[in-house]
Amino acid sequence: MKVILTKDVKAQGKAGEIVDVSDGYARNYLFPNGLAKPATATALNSIKIAKEAEERRRKIEHDEAVELCKKLAGVTVNVKIKTGANGKLFGSLNTAAISDALAELGFTLDKKKIVISEPIKALGRYVVTIKPFAEVSGKLNVDVTAADN
Repeated sequence: MKVILTKDVKAQGKAGEIVDVSDGYARNYLFPNGLAKPATATALNSIKIAKEAEERRRKIEHDEAVELCKKLAGVTVNVKIKTGANGKLFGSLNTAAISDALAELGFTLDKKKIVISEPIKALGRYVVTIKPFAEVSGKLNVDVTAADN
């Protein structure tokens, strides 16, 4: 019997997959526990439509991420941070500060999508990596200056 898994089932497959199982296993275990539903024509069609919608959504997100990387390629973000007497930072520059500085320039980028390879602990100009989508990454110039005390 062909069934559509609604949840991940060990040794059978992941949610949304169509698998072939024995009739008894489907009727006595999968259906009562809500782990699967029968693979009817309407159910198969709804899964097909959902997969197509997911592909379209991912493509749109990918295109937006590529566009954002292109826009940020020539942008230098100025981050002001408190410093000590000798020009060293108190602690290090974090991704939240960079994200906030980007927001002031009109770009929305989550702090989790900014990657700092080494901690920034001094004033100067740095290049950080941004990853707005899984396969998309770009570079961002960050200029760290002392805040007015």
